[in-house]
Amino acid sequence: MNAIIIKTTKNPSILKFEFDHNVTRGTYEFKNIDEAGPSPLAKQLFYLPFIKSVMIHSNFIALERYQIVAWEDVQEEVKQQMEAFVLQGGKILLEEENTTLSKQPFTVYSESTPNPNVMKYVANKTLTKQIAEYKNIDECESSPLAKMIFQKGYAKEVFIDENYVSVTKFASYEWMEINNEIRSAIKEFLENGGVAIDETLLIQKPQQEKQTIPNFDHLDTTSQQIVNILEEYVKPAVQADGGNILFDSFEPTTKKVKVILQGSCNGCPSSTFTLKNGIENMLKQMLHDETIVVEAL
Repeated sequence: MNAIIIKTTKNPSILKFEFDHNVTRGTYEFKNIDEAGPSPLAKQLFYLPFIKSVMIHSNFIALERYQIVAWEDVQEEVKQQMEAFVLQGGKILLEEENTTLSKQPFTVYSESTPNPNVMKYVANKTLTKQIAEYKNIDECESSPLAKMIFQKGYAKEVFIDENYVSVTKFASYEWMEINNEIRSAIKEFLENGGVAIDETLLIQKPQQEKQTIPNFDHLDTTSQQIVNILEEYVKPAVQADGGNILFDSFEPTTKKVKVILQGSCNGCPSSTFTLKNGIENMLKQMLHDETIVVEAL
């Protein structure tokens, strides 16, 4: 075995350790040591206190770290530990007779949403830890699943969250014509080990970064309160309908709150009603300010 190559990713918390050969035909992600039974190497890596998750795919292992360390301080040590493990005959993954590498059973069902042009496809397993929205096939570098859906020719937009995919169709198609085909294609793709989102290639948008702790701490107090209200009271409801909402900005002089609507919420006929009679009224009540106005970008 040649030396493992360390490669940075577009997510600063995730580092790739690339082998000179494929180590699996499937995709495996472990979030803690209890889940790492199929991978002795992943199990060993979780003994390092800064490892948050381990993903094994094709010819690389992607490690996500906790913020307690910087990769520059520990990456060489991790690399050497992985190389030593393999050279000593340690198993990256258990044998195929013990773990199903080529076929992973998935259940996928479709749900209608308040937006007649959007269908929600729900899987029985986690697809991603990071939300992603794709407006066209050229944006799909980080999502083989979204790329596959766009290649069908029916999709105008694809939105992927925790365990579901929201597909916005072109108006020229009817769901009764394409729904079963899209659902079956997603199911087959996932069962064959296809990757929903390669988080190492995912570029976080500025609106999403405002929701993260480092950026959140730099917001003014009112903006922080708005983010908390949206996250706790609004987001669960819109996610249930296959959508998402992100805080964009708050202007203290005009009292205008700007938000980003994603997935089924984007372009939904009822979104204006939801913004004005739901979100805007909630913010007015909880912030004790009747002059607040909510606007979707």
